[in-house]
Amino acid sequence: MKTLNYSRAKLGFARNMLAAALLVVLSAHADEQTAGAAQEKSTDEIRKEKTELGTIVVTGSRAKGHTVQDSPTPIDTIAREALQSAGSLEVGKLLQTLEPSVNFSTTFVSDGTDIIRPITLRGLGPDQVLVLINGKRRHQQALVNVQQTVGRGSAGTDINAIPESMIDHIEVLRDGAAAQYGSDAIAGVVNIILKKQTDETQLSGQAGQTYKGDGELYSGSVNTGFKFGEGGYNNLSLEYRHRDETNRAGPDSLRVNPPRVDQRLGDPIAKDLYFWLNGGLPFGTGEVYWFGGASRRKGDSSGFFRSKGDDRTVPDIYPNGFLPNILTKTTDASLVFGYRAPINDIWSYDLSVNYGRNKFDFHEGNTVNVSWWYEPKPGGGIYAQSPRSAFTGALAYDQIAFDADFKGSLDWGIGTAPIYVGTGFEYRDENYKITPGDPVSYTYGRTNNGSIVIHNQNGGFAAPGTQGFPGFTPGTAVDDGRDNIALYIDAENQLTEHFLASAAARWEHYSDFGSTLTGKLTGRYDFTPSFALRGTIANGFRAPGVQQEFYSQVSTNLNSAGVLTDTLTARQGSAVTSAFGIQPLKEETSINGSLGIVAQPADHTRLTADLYRIKINNRIIFSSNIQPESAASCAPDLSNCPIRRILDPLHVGQVLFFTNAIDTRTTGLDLVAEQDIPLSNGDDVTLSADANFSHTKVTKRKSQSAILPPNVLFDDTQVTLVEKGQPRQHYVLSANYKTGGWDLTARANYFGDVEGQGFTPGIIQKWGGKWLFDLNVAYAFTRNAKVSVGGLNIFDTYPDKWDRTTGAPFPELGFTYCWETCPFGINGGSYYARFDYSF
Repeated sequence: MKTLNYSRAKLGFARNMLAAALLVVLSAHADEQTAGAAQEKSTDEIRKEKTELGTIVVTGSRAKGHTVQDSPTPIDTIAREALQSAGSLEVGKLLQTLEPSVNFSTTFVSDGTDIIRPITLRGLGPDQVLVLINGKRRHQQALVNVQQTVGRGSAGTDINAIPESMIDHIEVLRDGAAAQYGSDAIAGVVNIILKKQTDETQLSGQAGQTYKGDGELYSGSVNTGFKFGEGGYNNLSLEYRHRDETNRAGPDSLRVNPPRVDQRLGDPIAKDLYFWLNGGLPFGTGEVYWFGGASRRKGDSSGFFRSKGDDRTVPDIYPNGFLPNILTKTTDASLVFGYRAPINDIWSYDLSVNYGRNKFDFHEGNTVNVSWWYEPKPGGGIYAQSPRSAFTGALAYDQIAFDADFKGSLDWGIGTAPIYVGTGFEYRDENYKITPGDPVSYTYGRTNNGSIVIHNQNGGFAAPGTQGFPGFTPGTAVDDGRDNIALYIDAENQLTEHFLASAAARWEHYSDFGSTLTGKLTGRYDFTPSFALRGTIANGFRAPGVQQEFYSQVSTNLNSAGVLTDTLTARQGSAVTSAFGIQPLKEETSINGSLGIVAQPADHTRLTADLYRIKINNRIIFSSNIQPESAASCAPDLSNCPIRRILDPLHVGQVLFFTNAIDTRTTGLDLVAEQDIPLSNGDDVTLSADANFSHTKVTKRKSQSAILPPNVLFDDTQVTLVEKGQPRQHYVLSANYKTGGWDLTARANYFGDVEGQGFTPGIIQKWGGKWLFDLNVAYAFTRNAKVSVGGLNIFDTYPDKWDRTTGAPFPELGFTYCWETCPFGINGGSYYARFDYSF
């Protein structure tokens, strides 16, 4: 065993060295190609050529567009061709596969997070990355990640609500941009650019499954565009996907005899339907434009198995125990409508209205309300009745925004060119709503009367509410919101032939917590036409989400004394948070700094390296479970038990809440190396090596409460999740070869170590770093017809298994691999076939 572990360690070291070596080789090859070459063109001339040859990106500057290579900030462009060759159809998974600074953690047995999995950037939180569509702010999701998963306590953006067939390309800004785009842009920005083509109708179909024979996936999409009016266009996409479940649970040897699989650990069943559009029509001197779409996604996952002897089951219904079935439906709709036009030869304006809504419905199937079943019936006996399914509630978030943007230049005689300016105003209104579930989903008996004694099958007190996911109660229902206004300015100037400088400032006022002012300075110095130094420094902010302000949930159970007791997620300003001294949420503040180099020593070589540091103060977190002191330690009174003194009169067994409780520091390095090799026979080879190294540290824990010390409010298990729940290293190595009608892509992803102790407090579980290899082979029969076959994780790599000693009892319960943090999932290898046809 020692020899095997040593061999694996050597193999892992060798692969890491291979990643670093490829970066060095590409750099050396580039230097070789240009050694001794005279460069007599000016920097402006080179930039002009790059602009003509490269794609202009619209993210990172509101003042003026740049190419990726001449941008003063680190930005990546993911082309349509790369998206098609990556094999996945989920936008979150595609980004993780192609962009090393992105993490898209796989979750299961995590309620709604099984369906809306969070996307993160540079190791920060899901709500610290801003998502744009065509440069306009995308609305957030209604779901709050409340389970022990990456992104716990956040509500980010449901990036998988956007169909892959509608995407032209994606721009990823790896730089803090709150001063330019507002709240949520602390880690960076993902800008998804939609298709505008009107030349053809594109049909696509894909099917595949895992090596294990489950997880069958099939999809179909049609994208078409048509012209209308004088220069008008409209692009439409219709897409459907169906994915069956995967299950990597092992046998349960602890609760069932003989041992058998009784859990569902893997991807849930998912059925997704999308319709999106993107259009424009010349009108007057400008253009009317619109884009947006609707999606409906249904999920089928499960909770934790209830064994036959458990207090939470009913033998007459489930003699061998049961697995609660969590059925979810998320519906998403958005529409942006605007008008842009020139004011004169120098200035233009863009007016738009942006509406978005996300709704998340919970249903519980294969369940029971134990208290309803065993409730005493007038006249004797018990009711012996309970629905086995129920609506358990809904969450809804909506946003409406009005933007007025202006862009132009001022020729003040400063620098070698005019000052390019972008400025504007935004008004945004957000609302959050919680709808309670059916009474059976949350009540204790039919009347919810705690004075009625209801015993379960074992003689104890019967549990109320549906098993699996208890419903939202009328007490947690809310329909509230806020609004904010913002003013911004973004200016850029070529101060000298070699030095580009830009500055941005943004003022915002929120109706719920006041005003904030942020700024950003950016500079780029081109020492030669092929080498530049760039850097930024900025302060930023993130407003507390309305989800974090208004979310609450009650899970009700009877305690050992037979008293109806709540496990409460308390919203800010409630009696519980006030009693603990927890103040209303305030904004997170940040300081971002980056320093990088950009090199293009040859026409076919591109190299960048960017160091960054992000310090965040007053980060909004979801607290640890706050539990009362033991009853024995409080005798004969509660004077020495301040937590129990607060919770007992409110019949709260434990409480969680959102609060500004930690400061963090993230330090990292992004590397990008690309090499195009045109061959003499006309074939093309493209090599790339991208890497992200990031390290997040909780620098301070703090508490506003005189009762809760910082290490109780945010305990070590949550620190581990923040610091080590996401890979600290992620490499993406790829090679593409084109010859004739053939197109071959090989890609390797390395995901570094992750750790967690959320289910084994005090004992850290570690899952080691792994390499995953993908392969895609495509052949174009004609210009309009192409077939692709490929494999994801072709060597069938899995995460490390749970330690059967320190991880107990989870391995005995069937948990084979990771749980709270799974960067690349537990499915193993899969294969697929894809057909693309256009006419």
